[in-house]
Amino acid sequence: MPLQNKNMQNKAHPNQAEPSQAQPNLAQPGVALPGAKKTWLAKAFNTSVLEKSRLAWVDYLRGIAIVLVVYRHVLLGLQRGDLAIPVALVNANMIFYSFRMPLFFILSGIFISSSIAKRPLKKLIYIKFENLLYPYLIWVFIQVTLQILLSRYTNTERTLRDYTFILYDPKLLDQFWYLPALFNATIAYLLIKTKLHAPNWLQLILGLVFYLLSPHIHQFSMLSDWMKFYIFFALGDIMSVQFFNPRSQSFLKSPWTLLLITPIFVLTQIYYLHLPRDPYGEVPQIPFLLIALIGCLSMFVLSFRLQSLNILRFLRVLGFHSLFIYVMHVLVAAFVRVLLTKYFGLHNAEILLMLRQPIRAISRKGIWGTSP
Repeated sequence: MPLQNKNMQNKAHPNQAEPSQAQPNLAQPGVALPGAKKTWLAKAFNTSVLEKSRLAWVDYLRGIAIVLVVYRHVLLGLQRGDLAIPVALVNANMIFYSFRMPLFFILSGIFISSSIAKRPLKKLIYIKFENLLYPYLIWVFIQVTLQILLSRYTNTERTLRDYTFILYDPKLLDQFWYLPALFNATIAYLLIKTKLHAPNWLQLILGLVFYLLSPHIHQFSMLSDWMKFYIFFALGDIMSVQFFNPRSQSFLKSPWTLLLITPIFVLTQIYYLHLPRDPYGEVPQIPFLLIALIGCLSMFVLSFRLQSLNILRFLRVLGFHSLFIYVMHVLVAAFVRVLLTKYFGLHNAEILLMLRQPIRAISRKGIWGTSP
């Protein structure tokens, strides 16, 4: 999964040669030379991850996705605080929503077959519990408790009843719905793949059925969330071979591919902004599915291009630490918002968005030179 840093694939996929672009640029500021003493910048932001033999495009994708996640929740916090938000920032959030979470599920599915090949099913299920469900139970309890205790400072109204949502409706608990959704989707996919030996075409049909049924049980998001995104997880597994195929990688890395897909991405996002929405803010399912897939493909192309150019490497660091950012960013964002608005009198939405992103990045657990 995008956030499973503990069991991140540190070796190349069996079908992939080691990409030269993934090797560190030791001359770049902030990256320590082998055996040399790390600079304060390298220690503060744990840039040593750039020296490891990792799939750079995966970390780029995770970095892009987690930045978009943080942007959404920061914006929601500002809106709940009754701050004036420019329409452009709201529209940007809507655009990011169209592909951000499907991207996480596709990324998670890419490595599931290699995980099955390396570990027994029981061991794999335990690892998924340890990396997904356990952090969810711990951190959602901490966040809800703090929101209750500090209710005079927060813009979220919590009561003791909110603890019950942990078990059946995590969608009501801010960002944490994703962790049980990915856990449930992963376990369902593992069982269907290993016990029923379902072929790829059947996985896609099941995914489409789950996807179409999910809105009808939205009040039980512990079920509806994984059903909605199961099809993206399945696509990640089915297409994984292509992502590690040298010919496919050459296509994805090409600047012409990025040039070709960019206008398609822009046009589909404009179309998405004008789609009708139901009372829950959701657009019609089939258009959303197509728009999400185009958005995800665009991000893959962008990530492979970034790997080729070896630029914006901070996104790789963020991607490596995405689990820590995910579970902690709402708490840090709330603290920063209260500090800036109540004690510094800062109420400009654009400035708050710009300030709070880097503050959360350097505040998260694991960023101080330790690896997950």
